[in-house]
Amino acid sequence: MEFTSEQMDALQEMANIGAAHSATTLSQMLDTRIGMNVPDINIVDIGKVGEFLTDELTTMIIFELQGDIPHGGFLVLHFPRDSAIRTAGIMQGSAGAVHTFDEMDQSTIIEVGNIMISSFLSATSDLLGFMMLPSPPVLVVDMAHAAITSLIAQMTIDVDDVILFQVRLSSEEYNIAGNILIFLEISTLRKVEARLEEMIRSPPGA
Repeated sequence: MEFTSEQMDALQEMANIGAAHSATTLSQMLDTRIGMNVPDINIVDIGKVGEFLTDELTTMIIFELQGDIPHGGFLVLHFPRDSAIRTAGIMQGSAGAVHTFDEMDQSTIIEVGNIMISSFLSATSDLLGFMMLPSPPVLVVDMAHAAITSLIAQMTIDVDDVILFQVRLSSEEYNIAGNILIFLEISTLRKVEARLEEMIRSPPGA
C-alpha cells in the first residue's frame, strides 16, 4: 500500500485532529495542561513494526475497529511502562506514590485508553465521513516487540501495512509518552485511501 504525497498530507491532518482530541481528553482527565508534538506518521510493513518501538516492558490497550467497518482492523494505544504507571497514579490522585501496576492501576489505564481512543475515533470519523467505533478494550502488558508479534499472530484479517502514529504528550509536571498504532484490514485501508482522495479533490468550502 502506497499513498501519494497529497494523501499523506491528508493522513497527517487526520492524525493531527485525532491526536489533538486525545490530548485534550487526557488533559481534562489529568487536570493539567498537555502539550503535543506534531504526530510522526509512517506506513510500515507489518513485519517491521517492532523497529519503531523500544524493546522494553510496555502497556498496550487493544481495540478492534467496529462501526461502519466491522472487523476492519485493530487500534492500539501503547504506553511505556513508566508512563502507564505515572498516568494511573495521577488519575488516582496519588502522583509520586509508589505504584506496582496492580489491578486498580490496570483498570485505571484501561479507562484512560478507552476514553482517549473513543475521542480519537470520534474525531477521525467526523473527518472521514464513516463511523469508526472501538470494541471493549483488552489490556496487554509485555515486551513491546513480543506484544505486537503476538497480536499479529492472532489476526485472521488480511493485513500488510500498519499506519503508525507516534505522538508524545507532555506537561510541566509530568512527561507521558505514547503511541497510537492502527492495524487495518486491506479493504479498510483502501476505503481510507479512497476517502482521502475524495477530500483532496473536493476540499471543504470548495
